[in-house]
Amino acid sequence: MSNTSSTLPVSPTTVVIYSGGMDSYTVLHRAIREGLNVHALSFNYGQRHARELDVATQVCKQLAIPHQVVDIRAIHGLIDNSALTDPEKVMPSDDYADDNLRSTVVPNRNMILLSLAIAKAVNIGAGRVDYGAHGGDHVLYPDCRPEFVEAMNQVAGIANFEPVTLHAPYLKATKAEILRDGLSMGLDYRHTWTCYEGRELACGTCSSCRERLDAFAANNTSDPLAYASHTGQADY
Repeated sequence: MSNTSSTLPVSPTTVVIYSGGMDSYTVLHRAIREGLNVHALSFNYGQRHARELDVATQVCKQLAIPHQVVDIRAIHGLIDNSALTDPEKVMPSDDYADDNLRSTVVPNRNMILLSLAIAKAVNIGAGRVDYGAHGGDHVLYPDCRPEFVEAMNQVAGIANFEPVTLHAPYLKATKAEILRDGLSMGLDYRHTWTCYEGRELACGTCSSCRERLDAFAANNTSDPLAYASHTGQADY
């Protein structure tokens, strides 16, 4: 009797860099809906809090997908000159702009995380790495711009014997457009954490909260998360 299961096609595998935030949550589900064999990869690099990582772990358990949290806190002293990695620094509480949010840039973060994700992809035979760079971050974060993604994609194609493709599906999309895509998939964004602070409730005033609330307002819907305070965006 032949073993027919051995002839079934194997789904392509991708490694999704999954922080637990809105963008990576949407990227994760988009990859799942593509029918890919998804491996989620999160990083503890000594960020201000671990709320996003806790949320990411819970979501992956619910979805029953492989999830690895990599502890790279040993490099914290190399990247601690940022409000996201130094709790002593004042967190900006204004809209994203070049002149007031440079303090939230973590030195070389995406190059570090992408390099590790590419290594995992090669290690498990995945042909792709997905991450949530998007158009709204271009003004501030150089490692979310198309030029960076294209260059890293070229490197991922030649750095190992097995080429890996870097996939950033929302590279030219706004936060509101990413949310719109996620809502069209029926995603529940209460299972995400965006706030730069790690308190019980999202602060509602940091730039990350403000951008998130603006995205929900642009889609004429309410954010399911509870906030300690609101920045004036309309509820729907």
